[in-house]
Amino acid sequence: MKYYDIIVVGAGIVGCSSAYFLKEKGLRVLVLDRDGIAKSGGSAAAGAFVSPKIGKGSSLQSLTNEAFEFSKEFYLKNFPEHFKQTGVIRIPKDEDDAKQFFEYEKYDASKREWLREEKLKNLGIKKSKDSFLFDEAGVCDAPEMCEAFLEGIDYVQYEVKSLSYEDEVWNIGGYNASKLILATGYENKFFDMRYMGVKGTWGRRGDYETKLDLVVSIHKKISVSANLEGIIKVGATHEKEVNSCVLCGAEPLKGLFSIASEMVDTSDFKLKKTFSGMRAGSKDYFPLVGSVIDVAEMLEKNPKLLRGAKLTAKPIRMENLYVCNGVGGRGFVFAPFIGKMLADNIVDGKEIDERVNPDRLFLKWCRRSPDLER
Repeated sequence: MKYYDIIVVGAGIVGCSSAYFLKEKGLRVLVLDRDGIAKSGGSAAAGAFVSPKIGKGSSLQSLTNEAFEFSKEFYLKNFPEHFKQTGVIRIPKDEDDAKQFFEYEKYDASKREWLREEKLKNLGIKKSKDSFLFDEAGVCDAPEMCEAFLEGIDYVQYEVKSLSYEDEVWNIGGYNASKLILATGYENKFFDMRYMGVKGTWGRRGDYETKLDLVVSIHKKISVSANLEGIIKVGATHEKEVNSCVLCGAEPLKGLFSIASEMVDTSDFKLKKTFSGMRAGSKDYFPLVGSVIDVAEMLEKNPKLLRGAKLTAKPIRMENLYVCNGVGGRGFVFAPFIGKMLADNIVDGKEIDERVNPDRLFLKWCRRSPDLER
């Protein structure tokens, strides 16, 4: 029976990032995953774009772009072989969206330039409006990046069906650790974390063999990657809160392929492989990073919370249990950023940024959730 400082359940990009930064701080880390490294969930289907978020200066946009700057530099420094800085062009969806782009410009400090319609045509992009080019953005190779994160870290393909915590030790199938991180995406069957509001959205991707000389990645209604070693990735995340993956295979990709054909010349595209997986997002679309509130204990000791009372004492927490989750379709933007944040919290005691701390959602859930009987 081997003992670790921390066990991470989930080997998608979020779990792998958390493990990487904890190992960097000298902890003995074990990663467990039911299906394999980046073999299921959002990371399995990810086009893995790393680009800024455009908009009108929301808190989520600011956080996303902070994460983009951090993760971009992190990938370039540590894993440049798995991050291709192709540039990413954001194209307006329609006439109304095109008008909004002039507003977006006021709120976006990310390095970018306007590409006019003629320039886009020269790049092989069809039926487009004036667009933003983020030339420092790019695309990750999802499974290779996740595997690189885990180099030198113990990993076991293992389905966690039960776990226990006794005498300040977590036990999972004979593996022991003092701390536990759940990076399980939309799935949670062990603890009451309903207040976090995690929901799944199915992502689909097709990898196509082609000779099309597309040197830049583009996003409109869907994402189309640059041609990397003869492969262009076409994907999107649209199907919300379905119970099973009914979207795998070539047939469901017809809609995506049709949209891609309106963007670039797909006449020689040959489908090589399809991918699908559930991406996990929180109720307010911000990531979830930090410790977990003991819901049953909290409500037993503070029953007035259900009637709108304020929380006057510190939250009661599950001991040595953490979550890193809720990155939605921007996993490869957020993962290094929040993985380091969690490692800094666990090892150095640095406070979690309140924008991603799951505590932000607890009181609202107590007051409004239909999950609870009043």
